[in-house]
Amino acid sequence: MAMAPKGLLTSAGRIGAAAQNALEIARLGGLETDEEPSPFELVSSGEDYRLRRYFPANSAPGDRPPVLLVPPMMLSAEVWDVSPKASVVLRLHEASLDVYVVDFGSPEHEEGGLERTLADHVVAVSEAVAAANDLTGRDVHLAGYSQGGMFAYQAAAYRHSSGIASLITFGAAVDVAQVSPFPVPQWGMDIAAAASQRIFRDRSLPAWLSRNGFKLFDPVKALQNRLDFMMQLHNREALLEREGQRRFMEQEGWVAWPGPALADFMSEFVAQNRMLSGGFPIEGQMVTLADITCPVLAFVGTVDEIAPPTSVRAIQQAAPRADLWEKPIEAGHFGLVVGSKARADSIPTMIEWVQGLEQVGAPPESVERIPEPEAASDGSATTQVKYGAELLADVGKGIARDVAGTVGKAGRSVLSLADDALWLLPRLARLERVRKDTPISLGLLLDEKAESNPNDTFFLFEGRGHTYADAKRRIDNIVRGLIHVGVRQGDHVGLLMDTRPSAIAVIAALSRLGAITVLMRPDGDYAVEAGLGEVSRVITDPEHGAALTEALDVPVMVLGGGGEPRELGFGLLDMERIDPDEVRVPSWYSPNPGRAEDLAFILFTGRGAETHASRITNRRWSLSAYGTASSAALTANDTVYSVTPIHHASGLLVAVGGAVAGGARLALASEFKPETFWREVRRYGATIVSYTWTLCRELVDADPDPAEQHHPVRLFIGSGMPTNLWRRVIERFAPARVLEFYASTEGTAVLANVSSSKIGAKGRPIPGSAEVALVRYDVATGRPLIGPDGYAITCGVDVPGLLLAKVDRERGALPGSPLRSVFRRGDAWQSTGDIFRRDGQGDYWLLDHANRLILKEDGPVASVPIEDHLGELESVDLAVVYGVRGKSKKATHDVAVAAVTARPGRTIDPGTIAAHMELAEPAQRPDIVLLVDEIPLTTWYRPKKSALIAEGVPKKNDPRVLWRAS
Repeated sequence: MAMAPKGLLTSAGRIGAAAQNALEIARLGGLETDEEPSPFELVSSGEDYRLRRYFPANSAPGDRPPVLLVPPMMLSAEVWDVSPKASVVLRLHEASLDVYVVDFGSPEHEEGGLERTLADHVVAVSEAVAAANDLTGRDVHLAGYSQGGMFAYQAAAYRHSSGIASLITFGAAVDVAQVSPFPVPQWGMDIAAAASQRIFRDRSLPAWLSRNGFKLFDPVKALQNRLDFMMQLHNREALLEREGQRRFMEQEGWVAWPGPALADFMSEFVAQNRMLSGGFPIEGQMVTLADITCPVLAFVGTVDEIAPPTSVRAIQQAAPRADLWEKPIEAGHFGLVVGSKARADSIPTMIEWVQGLEQVGAPPESVERIPEPEAASDGSATTQVKYGAELLADVGKGIARDVAGTVGKAGRSVLSLADDALWLLPRLARLERVRKDTPISLGLLLDEKAESNPNDTFFLFEGRGHTYADAKRRIDNIVRGLIHVGVRQGDHVGLLMDTRPSAIAVIAALSRLGAITVLMRPDGDYAVEAGLGEVSRVITDPEHGAALTEALDVPVMVLGGGGEPRELGFGLLDMERIDPDEVRVPSWYSPNPGRAEDLAFILFTGRGAETHASRITNRRWSLSAYGTASSAALTANDTVYSVTPIHHASGLLVAVGGAVAGGARLALASEFKPETFWREVRRYGATIVSYTWTLCRELVDADPDPAEQHHPVRLFIGSGMPTNLWRRVIERFAPARVLEFYASTEGTAVLANVSSSKIGAKGRPIPGSAEVALVRYDVATGRPLIGPDGYAITCGVDVPGLLLAKVDRERGALPGSPLRSVFRRGDAWQSTGDIFRRDGQGDYWLLDHANRLILKEDGPVASVPIEDHLGELESVDLAVVYGVRGKSKKATHDVAVAAVTARPGRTIDPGTIAAHMELAEPAQRPDIVLLVDEIPLTTWYRPKKSALIAEGVPKKNDPRVLWRAS
């Protein structure tokens, strides 16, 4: 009988073995391996987690350095113990470490598991750290894989590193914007985040969908694994070697992703990228990775498609106070923890790290510093090609990736331009539609936000966040309290408070009622401001109540500080004691009745007899609000950090108005302190910082702060910043820019230096603001000069002129006495009282206020050009120029005096000033340059010239004189 060929028998045997193995896998879901998981016991538990301790019989808690491992949200805790050969917990135990694992369980099988938020997981990790601390009496080394690493970072920040010896992360993205394999415009991420809020608030992401979704991030690896499995299907021994890993990755290891947690992840960390910028809420507390201070080791998969190297290395930007190290591994995302590279490289390095810190207090030589962002290279152009060649022997893949990368970078730039237009158009369109009877007000905009995005964070204060829904409840309660004490639409109600949430709530409540908020200043003259504001009553905080009752004859009511019984003093009504549920809402009440032409706010400038009341209509407020939001391209991903007081125009119109109109978060600083500024910027994830005048001077003079490195601020917005300070701000805090505004207080002229390319310029009129014109003017009267045709004479390029703003009654301009028939019969223009020039590109430059021009013998001189010229000297800190009339009775002209202060550690010598004056144009030369120790500032950092003017003309022998014109 003929024998079958040996090769044929071998092939038949392989086919039979493959069929047998395939049948067993089909029947049982896998091959029987007789492997047992590592032993553990549950040592603690919380509402959303259980804490496992592995190999409990081998040592007592605390005898060995404790390591706490955190799995990703979509994988079970067994990712750390896939099989004996691929068990992280076993390797750590064999290295004499005490191993703990956070077990979130399978949410689909846990009571309330599918309702968990992202914060629930972070709090669970934090509680597990505390439990391990209590059990061992030692700080733990906290390690997390993938999103578990993100949880570890967040929990460490939430705890300010308390109880944590070090952080170890595997493929944990920090800059989530770098995760996408192709450029996604910001509006696309925002739409995805909004969709996830709607879709996943009430439903979860099933395990099978997570499993298949993650395969799409690295389809080449997934295909290779499938081919390897099919090719080895006949070889039972080869299959058994990787069976535990295969079953875990193909089926058993995946769990459902709770819908609320997924929605939070998409909103906070995908659309808003707050792992990088900071300002994400955990239990109402605002958290930033900048609060991490313990050593960090980040494992970087150089061919990781899910958490690319640049996204992982961004911890260097997010945690400037931490001691940061990395270990690059040529592995994909799953290979960092599960696979041959993990066994050979990452887990041994982790052991060396823990032992090095525990035994000698230093990292091992096998790790390296995380490079600076500009010096970092993810190696994808080389390593990805090599990796792809190993998988598919397709070198062309690397070339394709290089091309795609180049196109991707260009695509991001192009799409970013479209982003701004997308956000600007709806705002500008709404502003364009505003007429004098259009309903618009602060209260209305807040109500719209509360209805459309109730769970979004509105404002941040003292480290905590408050949603639009929270704010609406508080505002509604205050409205009822105001109704109870008799406030009605059109009433003038004084508000005197330090910066606090209650101040914002009262302003919004008065707006909702249609009352006028008279914003009195804590350091102002209460009686004068109450009189000018025609207040019928005043609302204040507990700190100012007694002083107000002594100064005023109107009712004084106290709000803020809680609703518990308290003694406030004689004559003070405690509004916190009013039960809103007991207040009957009258039939006349209609929420948000304010129209564009209605008066909304009264602000004050000046002191004493020179106190001036500025009247702000709803139209004027909305113009500043939408103008700020549009000029700064504000979105829900921004946080406006207001360090200016609420009673100042910059605080009310720019910071509050811009944040509300732009849908950005509003962070309030109780006071401006350079020593806490950057800490709060990080905690809130502030991208926009408001300023007035010289406020930023203290920041640029302060010592470097670690939190200042790679800060999230992109814009400083405000008005009045001197040009030399402007230069120092953008040099020190690059890439942040300065967005300088000019706004006529009562009119509707608003200029903005949107491009920031011309330091010192006020820019151009923003869309929706009044048409402006520059005209020649009479210095004596401050009125426009009239030409032969009977109309005002316009100014050419770089010719100084009086800035006029066109009055548009249909758009709700403030009633008053405008200039009539200025350029044509019957037109109406309002004088801003300010002198400008316009350059050849159309940008406007403020020269001075018309009533402050220095009337020298050879003609009027503006102060700002002289101040700018002196500010060009590196040694000059602050310069102010003012006119002083000589004491002689015959004196009819002013002496132009420039007072300067020296920058810290610098000196200003007469020779330097003399040489600099030689370079000056005649209009840039004062008569005297005076060196002073200090230039007085107002509470909002505007230089006060009055005290210097009162000193008169410096005498010839005054030692402070640096230069005197010959």
